[in-house]
Amino acid sequence: MAGRTVVFGATGYTGELVARALVGRGQRPVLAARSGERLERLAGELGGLPTEIADVTRPESVRALVERGDVLVSTVGPFLRWGIPAIEAAVDAGAHYLDSTGEPDFIRRAFEQYGPSARRNGSALLTAFGFDWVPGNLAAALALAEAGPEAVRVEVGYLSLGGAGRSGGTRASSADALLAPSFAFRGGRLRAERGGARARQVDFGSGQLRWALSIGGSEHFALPALHPTLRDVDVFLVAADPKVTRALPALSVVLSTMTRVPPLRAGLRSLVRRRVTGSTGGPDAAARAGSGAVVVAEAFSPSGKVLRRVRLEGVNPYTFTGEIMAWGAQTLAAGGARRTGALGPVEAFGLDELRAGVRSAGMDLA
Repeated sequence: MAGRTVVFGATGYTGELVARALVGRGQRPVLAARSGERLERLAGELGGLPTEIADVTRPESVRALVERGDVLVSTVGPFLRWGIPAIEAAVDAGAHYLDSTGEPDFIRRAFEQYGPSARRNGSALLTAFGFDWVPGNLAAALALAEAGPEAVRVEVGYLSLGGAGRSGGTRASSADALLAPSFAFRGGRLRAERGGARARQVDFGSGQLRWALSIGGSEHFALPALHPTLRDVDVFLVAADPKVTRALPALSVVLSTMTRVPPLRAGLRSLVRRRVTGSTGGPDAAARAGSGAVVVAEAFSPSGKVLRRVRLEGVNPYTFTGEIMAWGAQTLAAGGARRTGALGPVEAFGLDELRAGVRSAGMDLA
């Protein structure tokens, strides 16, 4: 018998998008958050859904949300601040888990720290299962599958179009990520690397050549497991402000030096968390409808020749995140994960099924 699907953080910006998308797919998730009043209001709007009170400051209340066979969808970010109780609750319970993080350090913890326990307990852990970083995993996997064993390097680029703006949660997560360790996959292994350490121009097609920053994504963990000949994985993200893109590699050196000193690191984190808070809303439906996104992936030979290029295009990143997380939760609840442990999107569902899911969430080959 299928377990419950619980959306934790349902009254936040991304959580509400996921809840509405699940209802649109015929599901009746349990809505969970810390505010009973806001929960009841949203639950009423969505047809009288069940609700649960849970707060990350009381981890036992988060653990009480799920049991074995349930699906826990966590949108409570920034995840380095607030995400640990949910992933630990899922692993402890033997429940399946998805989250909306894009934060490199949290992604690394999901794979390295919680993945082994999840495998033993029968949990499928799907971290970063939104626009960060599902479409890049799909585009790269398609490019690598067509390129074959000659491919040794893959590059992925993410671009948001239309200027719809970012949510408060995204701004807070980005600020936290700047002060946390990041990584890259180089020479056949994962290596420490500053977030935003490199900037380069990425060709997104249709005359869209943009400067983008290097970032740690789930691709660095997931793609080498799919394609054993890979030696290098690069993920690049176009920042909202081009000036930030050009300046950040130098700024990241300064931040990296400062964060090695414990008092300075603590002071910077305190300052960032006071000035950049989450849960301040995001683009409304009209703004999202007038914007979109492009994701590209290129597979390279040892000589640097482009063997295959794949381009995806579609809806606004937040719209996509709500829909793809709803698809993932629905598929997990139906027993759709191929394995347990910390998984990339393709490893969890298979290439063809993930492509169908991404298409249903609003992105497709272009």
